[in-house]
Amino acid sequence: MKRIILSMLLALSSSVLAQDADKGKVLSTTCAACHGVDGNSINPIWPSIAGQHAKYIERHLKLFKTGERESVNMAPMVAALSEQDMKDLAAYFTSQKMKLKAADPEQVELGRKIYQGGIKERDVPACMACHGPTGQGNPLAGYPKLANQHAAYTVNELKLYRKGRVLGNKNDVNGKIMADIVKYLSDEEITAVASYVQGLQKK
Repeated sequence: MKRIILSMLLALSSSVLAQDADKGKVLSTTCAACHGVDGNSINPIWPSIAGQHAKYIERHLKLFKTGERESVNMAPMVAALSEQDMKDLAAYFTSQKMKLKAADPEQVELGRKIYQGGIKERDVPACMACHGPTGQGNPLAGYPKLANQHAAYTVNELKLYRKGRVLGNKNDVNGKIMADIVKYLSDEEITAVASYVQGLQKK
């Protein structure tokens, strides 16, 4: 009898925690105004989240809800979301495809140099060490996809990190990585990297 009850509880738990992209699609109607129906935003100051890693999306929805990632736009959007809602939204958006974009040709050389090789004299590591050669990120480590993200959005985010923004618990190593790196970058370097990333494509 105990085994039967345990099996039922495990099955119920699995069902509740499973991601449902179809339910996520329904929930996503409130996200469409900023992020686009399929997660490809039209306004470059808002991120495209199509194809982003599900765990990354879920984590940041939670950060917006707790206030550990501040946003006057996102806070009211996530206030009523349950943990299951966040999983379903993440499942939907990760199943979508990011639209290809291009880099500014004048920014490519500097952007590529920093992205692929970092800046040794300032101890700035290569961006691809965490985000991959083609900007696909690392879902297991929690590093997001960057390829084809709007350059304007990336610039804004990098400048927030440069100001010292830490996401999540202040003792969370992942939350401090970007702040520790971007503080050494100039506006010109940030702009170049963001533009280069915008044009990255998966080979």
